[in-house]
Amino acid sequence: MRLEGKVAIITGAGSGIGKASAKLFAKEGAKVVVADWSEEGGRQTVEEIKSAGGEAIFIKTDVSKAADIDAMVLKCLEAFGKLDILYNNAGVAPMGKIENFSEADWQKVIDVDLKGVFLGCKRAIPEMEKQGRGKIISTASIAGMVGFDAISGYCAAKGGVVNLTRELALECAPKKINVNAIAPGIIETNMTKDILADPKQKEGMQAGTPYPRLGKPEDIAYAALYLASEESDFVTGHTLVVDGGWIAK
Repeated sequence: MRLEGKVAIITGAGSGIGKASAKLFAKEGAKVVVADWSEEGGRQTVEEIKSAGGEAIFIKTDVSKAADIDAMVLKCLEAFGKLDILYNNAGVAPMGKIENFSEADWQKVIDVDLKGVFLGCKRAIPEMEKQGRGKIISTASIAGMVGFDAISGYCAAKGGVVNLTRELALECAPKKINVNAIAPGIIETNMTKDILADPKQKEGMQAGTPYPRLGKPEDIAYAALYLASEESDFVTGHTLVVDGGWIAK
């Protein structure tokens, strides 16, 4: 198993990409901390992991709050004694043209999608440094690399994640802590379900994706597994694009 003996925290693990990643990491031998603001979703993920023979705990977490991040890491250490992998996956994506996009929505997406990554890394890196190694992964987006209509806050936050990943990789490389990101394309999750429920919107998303289907959460989970495993020990500062060819056009 590729993560045998490892301990991983995955934020936003109550649904979508986070849930798929938590289940895959557990299947590959990791003990998983399922962190999510949704108690129902988080506990359901834990139950599914345990039913499959894995080991996991749930910690209710708002990644935009430093106190919650601190508690998340402390409870992980109490339960499992160490922290090998942090997957900053939690995210929100409020939509709207810039002239109608509220300051509150802007602040929310920056707080969750970008500040949440900053807080998670800030807290996890000292623990990983004590151990002499670690893996940090963050969910960015192709929206952090190319423009998308009517999601200015999301594009800004995810662009920040891409470059924060580069900067932290330089800080952490001498400590043998790898810092990477994943940039998903259009993935069928709760975040995209309203858009994809509109046949015209779904057709447009598929038309922009050269591969003949849209992405699934498991597509991203397998990318995260690679970046969490020892197979990627010489990979750092990289954003792995998993988009069916969207930005290759």
